[in-house]
Amino acid sequence: MATAAFEEIVEDFEFIEDWEDRYRHVIELGKAMDPLDDALKVPATKVDGCASQVWLHPKIEGGVFSFDGDSDAMIVRGLIAVLRALYNELPVAEVGKVDARAEMERLGMNEHLSSQRSNGLRAMIERIRLVASEAA
Repeated sequence: MATAAFEEIVEDFEFIEDWEDRYRHVIELGKAMDPLDDALKVPATKVDGCASQVWLHPKIEGGVFSFDGDSDAMIVRGLIAVLRALYNELPVAEVGKVDARAEMERLGMNEHLSSQRSNGLRAMIERIRLVASEAA
């Protein structure tokens, strides 16, 4: 149940065999994102449980979920871009139905992230799901 934007990342990864190249691609996805406005980098948008600084700013308009985010770590910023591709533009009621772990597995992320990065990714997913469930 992935979005077209996420499927595009999956297709890109099918052509990138080396994990180091995939890692670089994730970083490039993060670099392509607009930075989060500093005014939105507040305790309410900060995600606890991440080794680096992470902020997620969710928006729900017309029953559609989306979020912007930022991090001080380039790979985490890239992971935020991947999560945005996975969740942005979904109906808010569908966000909780996404099996993010399975979708990230399609990219080979689960076995190539350090335990700290995996914990941070899990914390970001939990925040996204919480915000969406509260709004649904």
